Amino acid sequence: MILITGGAGFIGSNFVLDWLAQSDERIVNLDKLTYAGNLHNLSSLSKDPRHIFVQGDIGDTKLVSQILAQYQPRAIINLAAESHVDRSIHGPEDFIQTNILGTFRLLEAVRAYWNELESITQQNFRFLHISTDEVYGSLTQNVPAFTEEHRYKPNSPYSASKASSDHLVRAYHHTYGLPVLTTNCSNNYGPFQFPEKLIPLIIVNALAGKSLPVYGDGQQIRDWLFVTDHCSAIRRVLEAGIPGETYNIGGWNEKPNIEIIQTICTLLEESFPSSTFHKLITYVKDRPGHDRRYAINATKIERELNWRPAESFETGIRKTIQWYLNNQKWIANIQTGAYREWIEKNYSRLR
Repeated sequence: MILITGGAGFIGSNFVLDWLAQSDERIVNLDKLTYAGNLHNLSSLSKDPRHIFVQGDIGDTKLVSQILAQYQPRAIINLAAESHVDRSIHGPEDFIQTNILGTFRLLEAVRAYWNELESITQQNFRFLHISTDEVYGSLTQNVPAFTEEHRYKPNSPYSASKASSDHLVRAYHHTYGLPVLTTNCSNNYGPFQFPEKLIPLIIVNALAGKSLPVYGDGQQIRDWLFVTDHCSAIRRVLEAGIPGETYNIGGWNEKPNIEIIQTICTLLEESFPSSTFHKLITYVKDRPGHDRRYAINATKIERELNWRPAESFETGIRKTIQWYLNNQKWIANIQTGAYREWIEKNYSRLR
């Protein structure tokens, strides 16, 4: 039995589906079901006894302690987090509550549980904390990519809250001996991603004939990681990672945002030859404190754990677009009034 937090979100639901496609080991899924948590992502598991869903908050120490006592997981994968930079700019308190205080309370409950385990079980236990490359700050054009030794320099309330959670996880290993692992991943994309993030936003807007917003000059560079590759990396770190270590997970795909948008337009025009999606590209005012470049050096996980991504950006983006084309009902189900208000609030600022 393993426990995953945030398992109804984008990465979490992909991980749960991937895990149960490859293993009969049961998984307890704790998710608060905020706006980005969607149980429809896991509808194929509704009658699968290997998937046990519990709605709740990682900051609810009593509930987490009850889950740990009842199910006795051998490992915990912590994916529960507020994760969108724009939302952290407009409302940072939720990020402080979930990403810092929530992680602290989760760690406290886990530490109490772990202390009561028998010696061998205690040695084999793992707490895997999933974080982001944004904790490292911003890179200029030609400097080397982030390694695990890179200094933390977060620039947004989101990245600062994740950096804080990383430090807490590290401290619980060095102070209490809790066998933790931390991963810092680059920008994920793929099925089930809530369309506030760049790639699904562009796909969904293009299909609806809406403008395709580009922050600033569109030259912000990110490394792109297909979500199923991230899932395989998490599995590998859980299996063979050394407690106390950090592993960067990247896709080796550095690309500027405008190139991502233009690629999506080109691929959609293959499916809809009479459409001219490029004409929908609209430049909007840049967001405050927008980091210019993130880049992940994933050499350590390749060298030490023999992991590399299976997808190139070219293969991953085609699979992603096709998924959204095939799942129009999923898109319709999440496009609530609140979602439309959010998009209007953040992307209506024409330059």
